[in-house]
Amino acid sequence: MPAIRVIPCLDVADGRVVKGVNFQNLKDSGDPVELANRYFLQGADEITFLDVAATNENRGTTLDMVTRCAEQVFIPLTVGGGIRALEDVSRLLASGADKVSVGSAGIRRPELLSEIAKEHGNQVLVISLDLKRSSTKSGFGVTSNGGRELTDLDAMEWVRQVQDLGAGELLVNSIDADGTRDGFDLELIDRVKQISQVPVIASGGAGTLGHFVAAAQAGADALLAASVFHEGMFTLSDVKEAMKAAGLEVR
Repeated sequence: MPAIRVIPCLDVADGRVVKGVNFQNLKDSGDPVELANRYFLQGADEITFLDVAATNENRGTTLDMVTRCAEQVFIPLTVGGGIRALEDVSRLLASGADKVSVGSAGIRRPELLSEIAKEHGNQVLVISLDLKRSSTKSGFGVTSNGGRELTDLDAMEWVRQVQDLGAGELLVNSIDADGTRDGFDLELIDRVKQISQVPVIASGGAGTLGHFVAAAQAGADALLAASVFHEGMFTLSDVKEAMKAAGLEVR
């Protein structure tokens, strides 16, 4: 089994890192470049940078910020937000991103996902899945526009479809758990893992070191968190030590 990755997430709006609860009431958490560098020095395995306002503001991700992060962070950098066309992906990769995270645009135009995978390779394509409990067949639905709109897509059917279209990884974010610090949605992780043939990154709900351990034991290949790191509740080293103590392999 590959080592479990620990990934700080930088949700960015108006040039600042922000964080809220269930994607609402966003609060300023600092400068994205400074935070990215801090987490790199602390031993982050990767950094995920999501421009949470880009889609709703109908614009692309701020390329200058991506470039400045890439100049200081020498680990894989995943960037998402505002990606609507293959050209957006090419610009992000040229600016220093290693992977791109695509959510709403793939829902609107699924063929974009296969275009990205064909042009740049599956390893570049991370599918952002903002999922929440709903009345769909699986009990989980797919949201778009940063968790603001619930679509009529069934989450598990969409997971199967995006893999067929070329997904290299699945970023599974629980809208219900996001920012609550009550723990990752273990049922959701398990359900996705049962049908996934690519790595699953679990996101949403981290509040204690035990939550990271539980999510890894539920099958997550990587663990993504934001506010617990931004606010200094614990460090990346604390998370990795807790997982090692539980017998899990980390980098």
